[in-house]
Amino acid sequence: MNRCRSLIATIALTLLFAHATLPEWAPASDLDPAARQSMEQVIEQYIRTHPEVIEQSLQALESKREAEEKAKQKVALGAHQAELLNDPTSPVSGNPSGDITLVEFFDYRCGYCKRAAGAVTQLQQDNPRVRVIYKDFPILGEASELAAKAALASKAQGKHQAFHEAMLAFKGDITKESLLSLAGEVGLDPAKLEADMRNPEWQKVIDTNRALARTLGISGTPGFIVGTELVPGALDLNGLKELIARANHKP
Repeated sequence: MNRCRSLIATIALTLLFAHATLPEWAPASDLDPAARQSMEQVIEQYIRTHPEVIEQSLQALESKREAEEKAKQKVALGAHQAELLNDPTSPVSGNPSGDITLVEFFDYRCGYCKRAAGAVTQLQQDNPRVRVIYKDFPILGEASELAAKAALASKAQGKHQAFHEAMLAFKGDITKESLLSLAGEVGLDPAKLEADMRNPEWQKVIDTNRALARTLGISGTPGFIVGTELVPGALDLNGLKELIARANHKP
């Protein structure tokens, strides 16, 4: 009983979101103790009679909060289009002049990123209008950061895409040795790559991407963006095409 009454104030508010039919009351702060107790008894009885209203009202409240967060995120995405689309430090694949841009925040050690990699590659092969911008966002430790620096450094040799795909397909532990071995397999000069990885510019790029991710509310990987819509988590090919379609493009 006491536990139920301790929830009454919360339930009374959340019931509004479930459109429950209850008597109209003045604000609780304006009620004398007797009137307040009467109100609580009516609400308590209603909840006992209709217990499902608790779940419904909490679901409605959660939906409202999610909608508010999405609206805020949409505004943030709109405000940071330049950083998303025009950062010269971000690797690009597909059609560099394509009018459909997919931005991906990812980590080379992320299982979901690896799962989505084939769909991202296939999307570019299927649609010559697509360009993909990669935002290195290492969140899974030092090995992830090392891989990001290697990928960024590989741009100097013009083989970023091949190296990117090889790293996402790699199933072993990421170490400097394994990265340099993969680099050789895709035609990179491992010695040059190792030297280029020491460039402090790559840490600045990673830090910039992390700051942008925080601003946009991105905390995990992968995160896919088209226009002002962000979808977290692995997407298959159909999911990517649907994301593009929702952004009023014709894939």
